[in-house]
Formats: sequence, structure tokens, C-alpha cells
Amino acid sequence: MRKWLFLSLLTSAALVLTLIETSLPIPIAIPGARLGLSNVIILSAVVVFGFKEGLVIGTLKSMLMILLTGSVMSFFYSFFGAIASTIAMFLAYKYIRSLSLIGVSFIGAFFHNLAQVLVASFILNNLRIFIYLPLLLLLSVVTGYFVGLASKYTTKQLKRVWNESNRSYRNGRKFK
Repeated sequence: MRKWLFLSLLTSAALVLTLIETSLPIPIAIPGARLGLSNVIILSAVVVFGFKEGLVIGTLKSMLMILLTGSVMSFFYSFFGAIASTIAMFLAYKYIRSLSLIGVSFIGAFFHNLAQVLVASFILNNLRIFIYLPLLLLLSVVTGYFVGLASKYTTKQLKRVWNESNRSYRNGRKFK
């Protein structure tokens, strides 16, 4: 129960970060280009809690964005991007031990962009949309670095808070 409370708080944080980034103008005129701030939360959740929990946060964030923005089309891009990047980040984190969280974030950003372009090509029934992929991947180098770096610090703090919470709970004290 306590873990699901933490996950609901992380989902809320991911949702708030997504709302913030949708209101920030990006100086590059690439349709769908975003900073990917909510991926900090998703990557941190994958590291601290596991794959299923990271996937739940990404999925819930995508679904809740429909309620807040009313944009059904953006749901498909967000949903499939979140699934692809979460799977990729989990597999990279679990099986490529030499990667830092920055490297894991790069992989997640790549698969997030790839999934979004695949969805766009399917929805638009046009393969020419793949012309955006190199530009998105170039932008994802910058955003992936930032997300990985932020995830490094977020993960450290999240582990500390989660471990303190577990110790307090086992000792019969309420978490502060």
C-alpha cells in the first residue's frame, strides 16, 4: 500500500512536469519536440521500484494528460512513446551494466522518439514523417543528457526517502 502511495505521488510529479513542459516554448520548430521532463520520474521509478512501476507511471501520466488537455491525439504519441522508452530504459539498465543513467536515458529518448514517429506515420499514413526523426534524435541528445543527469540525483534522493520510510514503518513510527 505504501509503495502505491509513493507511485501515485511520482505519477503526480510526472504529470506536473509534463504540464510545465507543454507550456514552455521550445526554440526549435520541430513538431512534437519536448524536453521529456517526466522521463526523469519514470527512469527513477524504474531504477528504484522496477519495470512494472515505471510503466504504470508512464501509462497513467499519458491517460491523465487527456483529462487535463483534452488532446486525444497527443495521448497516442505519449502513450506509445512512454511504453517504448520505459521498456528500452529497463532493458538497458538491467542488461548493460556499463551504462550510466545518462546512457540509459539516451536509449530511452531514442526509443521514445522512434515510437512517436512510428505512431505519426501510422496515423498520417505517410512515411515521409520519418524526415523528422534525425532532428528529434539530435534534440534527444541534449534532452537525454539532462534527463539522465537529473535522474541520477532524483534516484539517489528517492532511494534515500524510500529506505527511510521503510525503516520508520518497520520500527512502528510514522513517516515524517
